[in-house]
Amino acid sequence: MDIPRIFTITESAHRIHNPFTPEKLATLGAALRLKTGTRLLDLGSGSGEMLCTWARDYGVIGTGIDMSQLFTEQAKLRAEKLGVADRVKFIHGDAAGFVSDEKAGVAACLGATWIGGGVVGTIELLAQSLRPGGIILIGEPYWRLLPPTEDVARGCLAGSISDFLLLPELLASFGRLGYDVVEMVLADQDGWDRYEAAKWLTMRRWLEANPDDEFAKDVRAQLTAEPERYAAYTREYLGWGVFALMMRR
Repeated sequence: MDIPRIFTITESAHRIHNPFTPEKLATLGAALRLKTGTRLLDLGSGSGEMLCTWARDYGVIGTGIDMSQLFTEQAKLRAEKLGVADRVKFIHGDAAGFVSDEKAGVAACLGATWIGGGVVGTIELLAQSLRPGGIILIGEPYWRLLPPTEDVARGCLAGSISDFLLLPELLASFGRLGYDVVEMVLADQDGWDRYEAAKWLTMRRWLEANPDDEFAKDVRAQLTAEPERYAAYTREYLGWGVFALMMRR
């Protein structure tokens, strides 16, 4: 069980596998007013930066699950480095359909809503692991600017314009599901740069170290095309944010 190899190559040096910077991640943790001992479930936890830094800074405990064997191992090493390995646990596994036996105060899925077949299904999945009065965190793209054509949407690596909503529409959609939006922290273009541009040096270093790898041709093609594609499309049109939701009563 693992994610496609291209991601374990391009994001192998990433601590955060989305457009958040460490500062944005800290801002989100502070905004949630987390109390010591809050249990956090993170589906699609990547290299564990959210769980590990929030355990260090805010005293949370919890579990992260991710399909990437590499990222899961990196998460365990990060927990040891930050001295929080006794408070957080990382599982290499499929987060799709995962429901925790121990109910969480915060149940999160940041940038991996495919595990529930989309935003709606992922919220329904997270709710099954949430204690009453808890908070769901959803990390999801939205359109900063509506693409003028379907080709532009595909340039943003979306399947079509309908894949994402404008920010007001996304916020309204949470309300229609019966949730209050109680916080949000949005990535900015600098965060997108750090997420996307950091891949380019990683790919170049990988190519230098693995010139005869059968995957080298694919990595070379991606490194050649990505800077221009990103600058023309994703950077201009696509936003990303984390939205904190609480079920309405």
